[in-house]
Amino acid sequence: MKCTNREGVRGQEKRSFIYRFVSTVCICMLVLGSLCGCGNLKYDMAYDTDSQLTGFNVVTTNYPGRLEAFAADLCVVTDNVMDDENVDMSQAVAAVLFDVNQKEVIYSKNAHERLHPASLTKVMTALVALQNAPLDKVLTATSAVTITESGAQLCGLKSGDTMTLDQALHILLMYSANDVAMLIAENIGGTTEHFMEMMNEEAKRLGATNTNFCNPHGLTQDGHYTTAYDLYLIFNEAIKYEKINEIIHMTSYQTTFYKGDGEARELSINTTNRFLKGDFQAPENVTVIGGKTGTTNAAGHCLMLLSRDTSGAPYISVILCSEANDILYPEMIDLLDEINK
Repeated sequence: MKCTNREGVRGQEKRSFIYRFVSTVCICMLVLGSLCGCGNLKYDMAYDTDSQLTGFNVVTTNYPGRLEAFAADLCVVTDNVMDDENVDMSQAVAAVLFDVNQKEVIYSKNAHERLHPASLTKVMTALVALQNAPLDKVLTATSAVTITESGAQLCGLKSGDTMTLDQALHILLMYSANDVAMLIAENIGGTTEHFMEMMNEEAKRLGATNTNFCNPHGLTQDGHYTTAYDLYLIFNEAIKYEKINEIIHMTSYQTTFYKGDGEARELSINTTNRFLKGDFQAPENVTVIGGKTGTTNAAGHCLMLLSRDTSGAPYISVILCSEANDILYPEMIDLLDEINK
């Protein structure tokens, strides 16, 4: 007599039915997704930090999933986008203008060419400092603040002098003091070398793969370079901080810090931005909020700005290695006038 395990057969039939049911549901969901085009699958898109380009092309397919690219929320530049009739950028090596909200490339010349950034470096110095310390942190100067390079902008710090990070950031971004950049680097990073590692790590995180910082101030040094596009990435992150927006919009600043012996020292500074000083006027319907200036023999004359149109929409513009200061600002006016077109 042949015995049959009826419970085992029923179990197999039940599992087979469940399998067919689940498979049918999954197929239906895929079909509906393809018909609706509303897939929301996400994929990581890795990028090579040694790449010569920091803009990435995304190829669109008919697949219903959604590819989350690294630069999904950024302007991406692959080619020059120039208006030679209205923008004379012949005396500058590189320049860019981006509509931040619309992620639109309005103008681009040599956006990915590696160049000396001069004091535009200090925007990254300020960004990393704000990310790693409170504004009321007291910074103490060491001999590292002694800078002897001819023509270097200084506020006269000596070893033992103290000020808060908040004071230091104002002096750094408005007056572009190189000794204050060293003060910030040593106190936030522990050592200047470690702070440079922090700056370069942040650059990589932001996708600024054509950037390498060797110092926190931007004075000329071999191996210290960035690009107009990478500076856009850095500045785009920096303006997310209310303190940076506040400082770059100021025209003057007065404060008191302390010498090593405890004696108070008053300091009064003015912005280096000639738009804010009133030397030059932005085009009609464009307001310059502020930014950062930079000048060295190697970098030429550099300027990076945050501006807004009549609706308050933000724009970032960068010009690197212009021939002269009196050429740089008219070039920037031409560039900003593209916002009105």
